[in-house]
Amino acid sequence: MAMRSCITPEGVFRFGIHQPSYTVANMRSQGQAHDRLEELGRTSTGEAVDNHRNFPDGDVLVNRAAVIYEIPNAFSFRGTTYIDSSWADVKARDPLSITLSAPPQVSMHQALEAIQKEVLAVSESGQTTWDKARLFAVLPESVLLAVATTSTDPDDLRILAAMSCELLYENLENAAGTIPIGLRYAKRDDGRARPVIHRHDVFEAVVNNPWLPTVYKVAMVLRPGVQGGSEVVGDVRSGAGGRTHVFEYLRRNSYIPWGHFAANMAHDAERYGIRELDSEDVFGLRHLYYQRTYIRLAELCGLTTPRRRNLSPDELDDLRIAILEHIRGATERGEKLAFSATLWGWNFGFDFAPSGYRLHASHQQVHQQYALIPGELSARQASGSGSVFQPFACGDLIAETVARYREATGQGLFNDYVRAIRANQRTDGRAGESSLVVYEDDHVLLFVPKAQTSGFELQLMPLRPVGNILEADTACRKSLDQAMLRAQQALEGLGARMVTSIEYSKRLDVNILDQRLLYAFLPKLPYAPGGFSEAQVRCIVGHYPEDFALACRTILAGAA
Repeated sequence: MAMRSCITPEGVFRFGIHQPSYTVANMRSQGQAHDRLEELGRTSTGEAVDNHRNFPDGDVLVNRAAVIYEIPNAFSFRGTTYIDSSWADVKARDPLSITLSAPPQVSMHQALEAIQKEVLAVSESGQTTWDKARLFAVLPESVLLAVATTSTDPDDLRILAAMSCELLYENLENAAGTIPIGLRYAKRDDGRARPVIHRHDVFEAVVNNPWLPTVYKVAMVLRPGVQGGSEVVGDVRSGAGGRTHVFEYLRRNSYIPWGHFAANMAHDAERYGIRELDSEDVFGLRHLYYQRTYIRLAELCGLTTPRRRNLSPDELDDLRIAILEHIRGATERGEKLAFSATLWGWNFGFDFAPSGYRLHASHQQVHQQYALIPGELSARQASGSGSVFQPFACGDLIAETVARYREATGQGLFNDYVRAIRANQRTDGRAGESSLVVYEDDHVLLFVPKAQTSGFELQLMPLRPVGNILEADTACRKSLDQAMLRAQQALEGLGARMVTSIEYSKRLDVNILDQRLLYAFLPKLPYAPGGFSEAQVRCIVGHYPEDFALACRTILAGAA
């Protein structure tokens, strides 16, 4: 296996350049019920702003997306760096703009004096009520951020929502009072309309607070199109009464080369907590990942693919098998697969420190992201274009370990991993709980890794040699999805509020049985956000893995 590094024997740097242009199949179901065409808001002149651009009729052509530079780290275990030219070119025009803003001056003393004056003015006027919004307005930004992220009082959050942006309201003659129906927009020099947001950090924090009333969430962040022009190119509606509703958004000009896709719970299926998810929700989110991956691969293989509808489980599996057969034939002929690896991840949870540091994720409404990774690129080095360059996939880190284990022992690492899990004894050598297994069925195993990289880490893998989602049949995929829900339920039941989940998968065109599909669930802990130990890949844990497995099983037993 070739070593991954940006350093070459010639003493020059070597890296790859992604210059994406591509077409995306529109799999969104046909009919007006699936095109949620709505008004998002209005400009100051009364011009309506809608979301029609988010619901294209046909396929989406992405012509010349931003160039992405991919630079392997000098040391392969440190992964790869991506430079998005659309961001970097702006900084190149003014390199001194590469800086972090100094924290603002904050005085709670002055804020309290302002509040005191406000209260005195109200009292002297003979009024009996205070304008709480005016009192909030004199508080320091850091205090507003703290309230926006931690308050469980909807009245607090309504005030902060109105402070953070310009909302449009509908006056109703009932006890609900004034209800937000959209955002005020302003036209930019390029003619595009953008929502008027006065306090971006407060806006981000308050819309991610589960206690913000749903009508505000819909108007500010959940309605399709309110976050931008990303096209909806897939959807799933299922469950009793259509309770599950998921949109698939295209992130066309993405920091992930060649674009990526986001499966988001729709605005009429609000999910801010794992306890709100059911199996249909997770199946819907994951179905869009499977379907998009299979459709893209089928098109690369020259196979006929449908449009404007969801594939049934049987159709999905028929397509999967046809792709596998095509790849095997192409591999025998020495042909390379244009995209040879999958990328999947799920950041659940959100937090924002009063200091202005974002602590996790981009938004808390449940969403998953996925993409395909090219098999090869032309490399660039000092002498110009060089040899072939293989873009990075995190599953390659597993592949390297699997290969070295085979060379050293003559055996398969994952086979031995399962055996070790089954035969595990307590780490401290004492009598007592020894099982690392949290949940299993005939197809998959959810367990606590013996060496956790996060204090609450769980891992999930198939029980038979399945290296990627292309090798996973219908039963295996369903088991994976169900076990993912179990993992998140166990972690939330133990108090986890922010969890990063990632997929390590085998290359699609590699025909070895040693590497299996592996998912890692990595909670962020409030007392261990990461520091020099983690940067050195030294992970500090304060419990035995066997005891954590028992705690997870206990939570799941109570949820059953």
